Amino acid sequence: MDPGRLPRSFRIALVAGLVLLAGGAGLLAYRWYTRPTTLTIAVGSLDGEAGRLVSAIAAKLAQSNAPVRLSLTQTPGPLESANAFASGKVDLAVVRGDVGDLSQAQAVIILAHATVLLIAPPGAAISDVAELKRATIGVIGAEADQKLIKVLTDEYDLTRAGVTFKPLAPADARRALDSKDVRAILVVMPLTEKYLALLRNVFPHSGRAGPVLIAIESAGAIAERERAYESFDVPKGTLRGSPPIPADDVTTLRTSFYLVAQKKLGNDVIGDLTQSIMSARRGLLAELPALSQIATPDTDAGAYIPVHPGAAAVYDGTRESFLDQWGNAIFLAPMIAGGLASLLAAAWKFLRPLETQSRQEALDALYALGPRIRQAERAADLDEIEREIDQVLRTQRSQPVADEGAERAVTAANVAAHRLENLIHDRRVHLASQQVRHPAS
Repeated sequence: MDPGRLPRSFRIALVAGLVLLAGGAGLLAYRWYTRPTTLTIAVGSLDGEAGRLVSAIAAKLAQSNAPVRLSLTQTPGPLESANAFASGKVDLAVVRGDVGDLSQAQAVIILAHATVLLIAPPGAAISDVAELKRATIGVIGAEADQKLIKVLTDEYDLTRAGVTFKPLAPADARRALDSKDVRAILVVMPLTEKYLALLRNVFPHSGRAGPVLIAIESAGAIAERERAYESFDVPKGTLRGSPPIPADDVTTLRTSFYLVAQKKLGNDVIGDLTQSIMSARRGLLAELPALSQIATPDTDAGAYIPVHPGAAAVYDGTRESFLDQWGNAIFLAPMIAGGLASLLAAAWKFLRPLETQSRQEALDALYALGPRIRQAERAADLDEIEREIDQVLRTQRSQPVADEGAERAVTAANVAAHRLENLIHDRRVHLASQQVRHPAS
């Protein structure tokens, strides 16, 4: 069917509909591509500090229209966060390096370092774990410290030494020390002013004496076997500056709080997340100094928790640039634009009103029908030619006759049409005679 024979209003409506459909599809595709990706994250700690930090980061990401957003799942502590992550219930989690199953974890950032502190009240004559005998140690956050307790017990044979570990709530620590229910306290915490101030409040003050920080001299050997830990020296004067407590650096263990991602998450998503967190950190430092501990995880191939490739690309500066990502699209854009231009040209041609044949074009069209008539083998072909002649004559008659030249052209067209009608009549007679001579069997 010739589209030019359709009503012009219908053609306009059809093209407008197609343009709106293409525009709507393009808009939906753009909105789909630029929509932010929301990742679920499990986070929890005894004092809620980890949740507060991650909540602040999530709010900053939303405020800055970052391409990745965070949806928090609050948990009681790092063990529950690790379990939620291991079961695949969340995309991300804040975990402690020595807690839970992290076989599917890949590091994004180090949120904080947590130092193992074994502290006795003032006046205690203990300098190393090996000197502990028949002592009860109160453990703050005991559920998350089971691996640490086992490591220390195995290294120093604390079971034979009669050392026991007792779970202890933070609020009960001072009372347990005063009543001598425990001889020392084991806690794993960041060495920030907030936590150090809480620790100072636990131990009673007695003049110039202060709490005793018990060393873990075998920290290096432990760290070689248990890669979740590293040997670390608590700096002199960490608990108090004057007189300094401890009086010298004390060797102990340290682990880290990681933000980890599932291996299945794409590199672009984690790359965007890493960059967004680093940008948010700069804007939140004044409000939340604890974020100053955010650090780059170990990017070596043999790291304890391997870094996610998307995060590694950010840290190594190897993330694809805009041209790397979109070079092919930029190269193909001119070809796509050319195709669109062709479509627009076709639409414009479709919408244009039919151009009436000129007088000369009409006459040429009639003359071209003669050979077709002589070669026609069926009456139906002759019927179609007659319809074409009628169409040409109707079109020419609808044009104004402005001068003698136009009148002569009309006369010539009528003469040509009359001659064609005679040819058609003769051809019909010939076809009819052929059928009489050679009837169908």
